[in-house]
Amino acid sequence: MRILYGVPGEGMGHATRSKVILSHLVARGHEIEVIVSGRAHAFLTHAFPELQIHEIEGLNMVYEDNRVRKSKTFVALLKKLPRIAENFETLTALSERFRPDLVVSDFESLAYFFSKERELPVLSIDNMQILNRCELEIEIPEEEHSSWALAKSIVKAKLPHCDHYLVTTFFYPAVRKARTSLYPPILRDAILQAKDSVQRGDHVLVYQTSDTFTELVPTLRSLPGKFLVYGLKRDEVLGNVTLKGFSEEGFVKDLATARAVIAGGGFSLMGEAIYLGKPMLAVPLRGQFEQTANALYLQKLGYGEFHRDLSGEAIVRFLQQSDRYADNLKNYRQEGNLLILEALDRLIQEIQMRGRLV
Repeated sequence: MRILYGVPGEGMGHATRSKVILSHLVARGHEIEVIVSGRAHAFLTHAFPELQIHEIEGLNMVYEDNRVRKSKTFVALLKKLPRIAENFETLTALSERFRPDLVVSDFESLAYFFSKERELPVLSIDNMQILNRCELEIEIPEEEHSSWALAKSIVKAKLPHCDHYLVTTFFYPAVRKARTSLYPPILRDAILQAKDSVQRGDHVLVYQTSDTFTELVPTLRSLPGKFLVYGLKRDEVLGNVTLKGFSEEGFVKDLATARAVIAGGGFSLMGEAIYLGKPMLAVPLRGQFEQTANALYLQKLGYGEFHRDLSGEAIVRFLQQSDRYADNLKNYRQEGNLLILEALDRLIQEIQMRGRLV
């Protein structure tokens, strides 16, 4: 089957999990072409030199001081509009040559619009749809109600009326909409392989994606213990704090041997930490309700803590409780990526046999 796969470039979580799915589809003998934006383009081009990987223009969020800056994000979008219009030329040329039978979208809009315009079946694979297609069983803080309503509206409008929604999650609320099924987080091969080498060392792994969050390193330096910090794009030793540049091998090793993790509320790292049994202190980006929901469920399940702001006192209290969270994580079970890959194969087979899902 000829499959068009859409991947957004905002963050690398979409790209890393799409790599897992794409590898599986290629191994099954499907013909694949990919449209992708941002940093994910270089990542997937390197991972799949044998595939046609088409670069498109996408939207990137602007972050400052651990929050989304909506006005600056909107201005950045306006500046990109002329280039975004060129995306449709890319799809026109692709359709004349490739002629897909199926579209798969990881929360990527252009591939989705392509499927609807040509009346092709489309499958959604992402974690965001849980906000719209399930009943969240958490107590949402009052100050988050407007953010929750906005996030739910955006997700609902993003990819409506797909043939099926494969939603990845480490928590399992009641499904409220048809054509929806829940599966464990999609894990990259390096994380699956690290499972056998897991141990609890004496360091805390810290992942920080915004280099404008200037209070992070001074806060960590004021605390006892050893902290390994990724995401600030440099290598430097500052007392008990070691800043580390990008290295997948180094990051996975440090994660597998960490005592605990401190990061935002991003789904990919949270899923990896849970799989490897690492307690996590989550500080979601303000304005990103999906991250807040992840962190609230992390806390509800006893796998870690949700904090709106990061302080030295919060870190000390979290680490004092980390053994208890680690014990809770021993009850978590996941058979790699088996369930979602089997479900994807089954859905594709149904599309091939019946022409379209019902």
